[in-house]
Amino acid sequence: MGAYILRRLLLMIPTIVGIMAISFAVVQFAPGGPVEQVIADLTSAAGSDRLSGTGGDLLQGGGGDEGGRYRGAQGLDPEFIAKLEKQFGFDKPPLERFLTMMWNYIRFDFGESFFRNTSVIDLIIEKMPVSISLGVWILIFSYLISIPLGIKKAVSDGSTFDVWTSGIIVIGYAVPSFLFAILLIVVFAGGSFFDWFPLRGLVSDNFHQLAWWQKILDYFWHMTLPLITLLLSAFATTTLLTKNSFIDEIKKQYVTTARAKGLSERRVLYGHVFRNAMLIIIAGFPGAFISAFFTGSLLIEYIFSLDGLGRLGYDAVVKRDYPIVFATLYIFSLMGLVVSLVSDLIYTWVDPRIDFERRDV
Repeated sequence: MGAYILRRLLLMIPTIVGIMAISFAVVQFAPGGPVEQVIADLTSAAGSDRLSGTGGDLLQGGGGDEGGRYRGAQGLDPEFIAKLEKQFGFDKPPLERFLTMMWNYIRFDFGESFFRNTSVIDLIIEKMPVSISLGVWILIFSYLISIPLGIKKAVSDGSTFDVWTSGIIVIGYAVPSFLFAILLIVVFAGGSFFDWFPLRGLVSDNFHQLAWWQKILDYFWHMTLPLITLLLSAFATTTLLTKNSFIDEIKKQYVTTARAKGLSERRVLYGHVFRNAMLIIIAGFPGAFISAFFTGSLLIEYIFSLDGLGRLGYDAVVKRDYPIVFATLYIFSLMGLVVSLVSDLIYTWVDPRIDFERRDV
């Protein structure tokens, strides 16, 4: 097992470098970079100044060759464009910029944000509590609901309970989470019907003045609608996966043999079937983990005004704040690779028959 873990750790290096290299290459061809963002803001402000009769000092005739490299840069001082390029690091060749970035990322030095005037790591730490809150509770509640429900559906396959719950699950999964979020806001958050839950934020403004038990209630009061929205689609896949996995195992010969020996149905189900059926659920844990902490909550953070990592990453992409974009990509790619390795190790713990060292790599 030690040799397998070492191989996986070594393979993480080219994998993470490849992910970052492809993303970095795509960014080089994407229009509207940080330099163009600043130029657009300046030209817009200069246009307003001209309308008011003042004018802009940075606007000079012609713009030269420097202005032709960026959309909307005509008329700007070429020296100013060069200073912008140096400020954002675009005065260096792409390969040098990429190598410098990877060397810094290896040491977890993510630099400064282009537009927020603070370090990227501080921003990530600042936004982490919201994403952790959403991610942890979604994982806990979805697995607490999905696994027992999936087992119950497998045991009562074809029954009325199975048919009705499957219909509810499929409909719930088909409804986009953001539409369900809007529906909950309209109905329960001061829309057209009830005003039972807050519309924005993780806690109330007077949170620090509350007693400890009031803080807990206030926290879950704010989290109720976002969690319900995310749970609607989070537990659907895992429930059906659990059901199908248990059905496959129940049909195998060793289950028939265990029943023939006189073992109780509960002993057969949880003593024999459970460990084998859960392997496929464990395999899906890395994807569920990453999506719960980042991709799954992006729109929900926006709709409920929760300032987490998903919203931070989205804003960074829109503003072309590349240090934040690449830092979040690097961190979550690394998390995904590590969690995938942990998932394989849990495989061997659940079923000792699995030996990755004997597998061809």
